[in-house]
Amino acid sequence: MSEEALERIYTINLGKVLLSPNNQRAKRAINMIRSFAVKHMKSENVKIEEDVSHLVWERGIRHPPRKIRVKLSKDDDGNIIVSKYQEEKKAGEEKPKKEEKKVVEEKPKKGEKKVEEKKEEKKSEEKKVEEKKVEEKKVEEKKVEEQPKMDESKEEKVVEDKPETKEGKKTVAGKPPKEEKKSSETKPEKKPKE
Repeated sequence: MSEEALERIYTINLGKVLLSPNNQRAKRAINMIRSFAVKHMKSENVKIEEDVSHLVWERGIRHPPRKIRVKLSKDDDGNIIVSKYQEEKKAGEEKPKKEEKKVVEEKPKKGEKKVEEKKEEKKSEEKKVEEKKVEEKKVEEKKVEEQPKMDESKEEKVVEDKPETKEGKKTVAGKPPKEEKKSSETKPEKKPKE
């Protein structure tokens, strides 16, 4: 019975892992991957590669991934190897990206233009810092201008037409003056020792 090497790509849903207690989730995820491989590849000998294990355990035992993309391969002996799936990129898509990078790298000749770009970046950063300082000054000036206005509005509340109270304080409009307790009536004064 010579079987050809069988390779399949699966996305394994590990959502049911969340039904188990926090401190056993990653373990259950590994067991679910193992049982999934046995069910779909029809063999009992399952080997899980380190990459897949690292993916599951990456965020700790309590937070395994909800789903994982794997490649299941079965050899002639009936052993199943579970490995991390890596997408093969199309050759047509890779070439334009590499060419764009090369074009960008070819533009600056030697170290002269790079130094000029760095100087321009520094100048732009300095301008931004200066603009922030100017804005802060404007905000502070507005605060200073608002404070005298607040003081004037408080003074308007004080009624100058009404007579002063016994203590010599002006009454505030709509509020009766507060009476202060005389400390001499409540506590007897102590005589200094001679």
